[in-house]
Amino acid sequence: MNINDLIKLAEVLDGTKATTLHSQFVGKYVIVRSRNEGINAGKVVDLDETGIVLEDARRLYYHEPAEKDLSWYEGVAVAGLSQNSKVGAPVTKMLAEDYSITVCSCIAEKSIRKAKTNEQS
Repeated sequence: MNINDLIKLAEVLDGTKATTLHSQFVGKYVIVRSRNEGINAGKVVDLDETGIVLEDARRLYYHEPAEKDLSWYEGVAVAGLSQNSKVGAPVTKMLAEDYSITVCSCIAEKSIRKAKTNEQS
């Protein structure tokens, strides 16, 4: 055990830097499904059991995976969006409600980030 390991252990033991289940998602690009806000994708800035903050968040109004043999938003998280999908403009968003997280692949992140913003009709 080196000095850095000892410092990390001391931080955990005295509570100054506790590791949580939630902390592993900070900095990752994810799809979030929530009760009232629907399906959103973005980079996790902060989260806990009460809510989540996303930067460059895009609401997925209508989503189809780029690969037709995949389904739902999990398929989007793997393969990215099809041309038929409709997404909102990127914003910073806090969802203060029950939510679930699906981590996106690099391919999916690029696809969602570059998707054309849906225009009002």
